[in-house]
Amino acid sequence: MEAASSSTSQCSYEEYKETADWLLARTEQRPKVAIICGSGLGGLADLLDDKTTFPYADIPGFPTKASTVPGHAGQLVFGRLQGRDCVCMQGRFHFYEGYSMHKVTYPVRVFYLLGVKTVIVTNAAGGLNGSYEVGDIMLIKDHINMPGFAGQNPLCGHNDVRFGERFPCMSDAYDHELRALVKQTAEEQGCGSFLQEGVYCMLAGPTYETIAECKLLQKLGADCVGMSTVPEVVVARHCGLRVLGLSLVTNKVVTDYDSVEKANHEEVLRTTQRRTQDVQRLVSHLIPKI
Repeated sequence: MEAASSSTSQCSYEEYKETADWLLARTEQRPKVAIICGSGLGGLADLLDDKTTFPYADIPGFPTKASTVPGHAGQLVFGRLQGRDCVCMQGRFHFYEGYSMHKVTYPVRVFYLLGVKTVIVTNAAGGLNGSYEVGDIMLIKDHINMPGFAGQNPLCGHNDVRFGERFPCMSDAYDHELRALVKQTAEEQGCGSFLQEGVYCMLAGPTYETIAECKLLQKLGADCVGMSTVPEVVVARHCGLRVLGLSLVTNKVVTDYDSVEKANHEEVLRTTQRRTQDVQRLVSHLIPKI
């Protein structure tokens, strides 16, 4: 596994194309929608019909090791959802696992070369907004890229114009029309009472946030915090793909020094198990509208 700080880890257009061509030669599916599943949310792939599954270790260019994170299966699943060709990542790559930002986002450019037009990113996140409850689904309207502030942006390095321009806009990162469709679908499916809309902040991890860090993020206007998603969104928008983001609030962050509560991954997975069918219902009824 390459060091996350390596400046030589940038991948070439030819490498991405080799991966895309390898996949296209092994499946008849031609997906227009890609879904990236967060912790414990890989069940979305189980909704697909006519599935073709590829373990990440078998795919050229993908990290050769399976995900080191519980709740991330580590395979790419092609299939049909509500009559639409889709591809689903059961588990993502994380910066805190030691991968470079280029490797974390490698699948997104492959999706672009496969012909994908829309990327749906999901994650498990901590609730910073005091009005959010555990089990709420937050529709991401914007993000704060903390690793980007520190120079860890997946677009650093040579810019290949075959993917996108040097300085892409991020003020419209999360598609307005797709967000409106989610709100409409949530009401139709009885999910409106626990659907929120807010700002997601990415930290590098793998430590959970300190109390002081949580208070800072609240002052910055973040509603949820996690350790993923933003790099994939940045690369997707660079490629001109439409993006929809959903955060499942799996725990409320600790902001009281006298509290005995502690953030932990087991709580994250328990909450996703409780709410996973609602997320699946929301996404599956959204897909035909995209």
